[in-house]
Amino acid sequence: MKRLWGFTRGVLLFTMIVAVAAFAVQCGRTKAPEKTAEAARPIMYFHVDPATAATLRGKITFHGARPARQTISMAADAACEKVHAGHPVYAELIVTGKGNGLANAFVYVQSGLEGKNFEPVTEAASLDQRGCMFVPRVIGIRTGQTLDVKNSDPVSHNIHPRPSSNREWNQEQPPQSPDLQHRFGRREIMIPVKCDIHSWMRAYIGVMEHPYFTVTGPDGTFAWTGVPPGDYTVAVWHETLGEQTRQIHLTASAGVVADFTYR
Repeated sequence: MKRLWGFTRGVLLFTMIVAVAAFAVQCGRTKAPEKTAEAARPIMYFHVDPATAATLRGKITFHGARPARQTISMAADAACEKVHAGHPVYAELIVTGKGNGLANAFVYVQSGLEGKNFEPVTEAASLDQRGCMFVPRVIGIRTGQTLDVKNSDPVSHNIHPRPSSNREWNQEQPPQSPDLQHRFGRREIMIPVKCDIHSWMRAYIGVMEHPYFTVTGPDGTFAWTGVPPGDYTVAVWHETLGEQTRQIHLTASAGVVADFTYR
């Protein structure tokens, strides 16, 4: 009788172990998430109605005495000095052109486009290291757009963007090496860039989620066509002179001029 009871108890215990193991396996299986209608819905991009699109243009000027030009010493790297063949190189802190136009000013729509999703950019933007300087000094790109970093010099450089909202990165680029490619996922005004090898090398990157931005040339002008009607804050950033903003109202098919002056 005792043997029968022991055998029965063993069978029951074995049955319980098998049941628990089967339950654990079943619980461990994850059900594949069902595709919802929201997830399957294609991304809807905003397109400006050409019948109501407006134009916004302006000019950034600098009035007053310009600071004395500062000569950049490249004595720390003989190869960089050789590139310029003894000609002086000046810091591009304030660059002006005809009619007091201010160059290297980053002009952009700061607010007024919230909720509008614009098509991504497929073309890459380019930042070169040429003559032991970053060219251009100020550049604007879209979020997610590819930035090609080139080295056109016979010396090694080090590209080191220092963002506050995006991921910081730091990479050396020897001469004749392939272009470095990078993307910034978040809007940021502005990202300072330096070369850890050559302390005088500086650049700035503006990252925008929409296409309404530009960097001025020596004439200081900017122009955007195809702007949807609305109320906007337009901003101008300059590395030495700071930032200015203006409130702009655009009616359908209108043309508005927004000038900015630094003194």
